[in-house]
Amino acid sequence: MFLYQLHETGRSWMAPLTYWAEANAKAFSAAGSWLSALPGAERVSAASELLYRIGKDYEKPAFDIHSVEIDGNAYPVVEKVVLDEPFCRLLRFKRYTDDAESITELKGQQPVLVVAPLSGHHATLLRDTVRTLLRDHKVYITDWVDARMVPNERGGFSLDDYVACIERFIREIGAEDLHVVSVCQPTVPVLAAVALMAARGEATPRSLVLMGGPIDTRESPTAVNNLATQKPLWWFEQNVIHQVPANYPGSGRRVYPGFLQHTGFMAMNPERHFLSHWDFYQDLVKGDMEDAESHRRFYDEYNAVLDMPAEYYLDTIRVVFQEFLLPRGLWDVAGERVRLETIADTAILTIEGELDDISGQGQTRAAHKLCTGVPPRDQAHITVEGAGHYGIFSGRRWRTQVYPQVRDFIARYAAAPAKTPAKKPKRRTRA
Repeated sequence: MFLYQLHETGRSWMAPLTYWAEANAKAFSAAGSWLSALPGAERVSAASELLYRIGKDYEKPAFDIHSVEIDGNAYPVVEKVVLDEPFCRLLRFKRYTDDAESITELKGQQPVLVVAPLSGHHATLLRDTVRTLLRDHKVYITDWVDARMVPNERGGFSLDDYVACIERFIREIGAEDLHVVSVCQPTVPVLAAVALMAARGEATPRSLVLMGGPIDTRESPTAVNNLATQKPLWWFEQNVIHQVPANYPGSGRRVYPGFLQHTGFMAMNPERHFLSHWDFYQDLVKGDMEDAESHRRFYDEYNAVLDMPAEYYLDTIRVVFQEFLLPRGLWDVAGERVRLETIADTAILTIEGELDDISGQGQTRAAHKLCTGVPPRDQAHITVEGAGHYGIFSGRRWRTQVYPQVRDFIARYAAAPAKTPAKKPKRRTRA
C-alpha cells in the first residue's frame, strides 16, 4: 500500500536531475550560447532533452481551442465551465462570429455532448473530436478531474455515480434538442443513463453516437478484455489500488494511480515507444524540429494520466468486463434496473474501427440488438476500414471519413419535431 508514496519519493529524488537535463538541453542548443558551438553540442542537447522528457512530470494539457475555421473564416472560441462537480466539470466551447458592431454566438447549431472516457487519459485526448464538431455544433464535454486532486471528504465516486453524473449533464443542457457522442468506456454508462431516463418517462437525447465502446465484451474479446477476466476482482483491488499520498489534496483516497496505468500503456507496445524516442533523439540531432515537435505534442498528451477513483474502477471491471451485466439485462444502478429496451425516442449510431485492439469488432455494435425499442430506421452502424481505436475519433480518418457521416446522422434528427416523453412503463416483477 506504500507503492504510491515510494513513487512520489522517487520523483523527488529525480527532480534535480530532470531540472539539470532541461537546463542542459537549452544551454547546448540556444543560439548565441558558446556551449552550442562546441563539437557534439547537438548530441548533448538531444540526449539531455530526451532525459528531461523521460523524467519530467506530465500535467493535464490544455484543450487549447481558441478558434475554429469554417468556410475559410476563423471564428473565436471561448471555453466555459457550465457545471463544476467534484469529479467532473461540464465544459462548453462557445463559438462566436462578428455580427455588425457586436459579437454574437452562432445560432441554429444543434448541441452535442461529448462524453470523454474516464480511463486514464484526460478529456483533452478528444481535442480533435471537439474541434471538428465545432464546425457545425454547439459542443459540450465531460472534463474528468484527477481523483488525487479531490479531497477525501467529498466522498467516493462509483460507476453508479458516473451514470447519475451523465443524467445531470443531459438535463442541464436539455435533452429535447441534445445529441450525445460517447467515446470508448462511457458508452456503457451513457446507455444506462438514457435507459433510466426513458424508463422514468423523462425526455431523452435525439441521438446517441457510440464509438468504440465495451458494450458487450463477450464479442471479439481483446487482450484488454482478457486481462480483466483472467484475474479475480480481489486481485485488482489488492494489486492496483493504492492510497493517495499526503502531498495531494486527495490524501488518503483509494485510487488506481495514473503512473501504474501509464506503465501498463507502455508495456503494451514497448518496442514502438522505444523506437519513437530514438527517432525523437535523431530528429533533434538532425535539426528536424517539425517531427520533434510532433513527438512532444503526442507524448505531452499520452504521458499525462490521471488517477481513477477505486470504487469506479473496480465497479467497471466487475460490471462491464467480468459479469457483462448490461448486455445480460441484470445491471441495477442505485436500485433501478437498466432496461435498454425502454429507449425508444433516441436514434443510435455505432462506430467501430476495423483494427481496434481495445474494443473488438461487435462490442459496440451490440447496442443495436439490445436497444430493441429503437426502430431499425433509427439505427445505423459504421465500420471504419483501416482504423484502430484512436483513428475513429481523432486524426485524418476521423475528420475526412467518420465525421461527415456523424454530422449527417445528427442532422437527420436535428429537424425532427420535439419528442414527447415516453410513458413510464409498468414495473415488472423479477423472477
